[in-house]
Amino acid sequence: MSYALELRAITKRYGATLANDAISFGVEAGAIHAVLGENGAGKSTLLKIIYGAQRADAGEVLWQGKPVHLPNPAAARRLGIGMVYQHFALFETVSVVDNIAVALDGRFDRPALSRRIRDLGERYGLPVDPGRLLHDLSVGERQRVEILRCLLQEPTLLILDEPTSVLTPQAAAMLFEVLRRLAAEGRSILYISHKLEEIRALCDRATILRAGRVSATVRPQEHTALELARLMIGASPPVVARTGAVTEPMPRLELRDVSTAHDARGTALRGVSLAVHGGEIVGIAGVSGSGQAALLDCVTGQTPGLPSSVRLDGEPVGHWGPGARRARGLAFVPEERLGCGAVPDMTLAQNGLLTGYRTGVVRRGLVRAAAVRRFAEGIIERFGVRCSGPTARAAALSGGNLQKFIVGREIGASPRVLVVAQPTWGVDVAAAAFLRQSLIDLSRRGTAVLVVSEELDELFEICDRIAVMFAGQLSTAVPAAATDRDAVGLRMAGVAA
Repeated sequence: MSYALELRAITKRYGATLANDAISFGVEAGAIHAVLGENGAGKSTLLKIIYGAQRADAGEVLWQGKPVHLPNPAAARRLGIGMVYQHFALFETVSVVDNIAVALDGRFDRPALSRRIRDLGERYGLPVDPGRLLHDLSVGERQRVEILRCLLQEPTLLILDEPTSVLTPQAAAMLFEVLRRLAAEGRSILYISHKLEEIRALCDRATILRAGRVSATVRPQEHTALELARLMIGASPPVVARTGAVTEPMPRLELRDVSTAHDARGTALRGVSLAVHGGEIVGIAGVSGSGQAALLDCVTGQTPGLPSSVRLDGEPVGHWGPGARRARGLAFVPEERLGCGAVPDMTLAQNGLLTGYRTGVVRRGLVRAAAVRRFAEGIIERFGVRCSGPTARAAALSGGNLQKFIVGREIGASPRVLVVAQPTWGVDVAAAAFLRQSLIDLSRRGTAVLVVSEELDELFEICDRIAVMFAGQLSTAVPAAATDRDAVGLRMAGVAA
């Protein structure tokens, strides 16, 4: 069979860890080919090898039937391979148009390129302002920049890593149509996602990795999502169980008509009110950039000057900073794991200390090293974090394992209020189920949990009430059982009352 891309016995080792073990498969021209696997199964390493960001220890890559050497991403792009990373490869201090220009060859006309970005964004349902600075953009908006930058290069093979994680169902459907059109034109697409129904709907074939090896190559449409999950993890995934909420009468967290003039990401809040009670999970849905970042800043203390608008257990805390709110029992899991949720070059033990210092690991101002280590070991064991131990660097963990550690760290503080942004973004099915169950269990022990997520299935699975944010405004939170995915998706797009 003739392949656009073929891998033969690709092997990569990091110290004692065998990340890729003689992986072989091919991607046909005009096909949408999925790569599935748990976090830590070797997907990211394999993609980096294909894109020239890593070098294999053994094996070969064939491009259109011929062996090729890919020393760096520039060489891959010259061949016609484009990639959109799950963790973005963008420059924080320059504009969208400058970030895109970096990936294009030769000189560029800034106004003309800006117009192309706007036109492409409108065509594919991925709007972005070319003049905005990257550090002003939310995670979802940055992903749009990555996708547009890749599409502007007109690649022959497009590698997409979790591309729909920040899209509404309607926008995801539009992206699928774009991908099908690209495939019909003869382009190949290598598609990575943990959304198994999405894989079944979109992809022609799927190669499944388990522990660094190919466990199967299948046609997704011929298998159920449960069967695909079993191939990925070697067993049936855990089932999330949500019992009825028993809430306290007084809100643990309350926002009263919060408005902001602006925020760093360009969206102002307009009269936002919200109450979260102990014993329940309230979810906030919305397309990235709709005001969620400003809302989280107000709740966690990043936006000062709101003395009576934000309350914890009835006490005004709008003028308090993040540290004072943490001391009052508010914990926070940010959407950006590396750099915000964890310091990449620090060990897990050190990262545990960052917010877990109130758990008894510090005594009379002195850090108790043994206690810090035990705290980290407890998180690793309880949350099934795959790593070499508490001395492992945060940057060495897969996205899903780092997320489990961060969530475990915050839950380990026994918070009265837990605020979580994108709890399972890019996390495999087993880890996602575990994290969701952990949030449910925490809420049923009396904690008030606020979840901000663009994953609608997740919100309906774990939330007792759901509100929708659009253009800085927040709808009334309604019982999850009283609405559905389509209605929420339309609200996210601003086309429903």
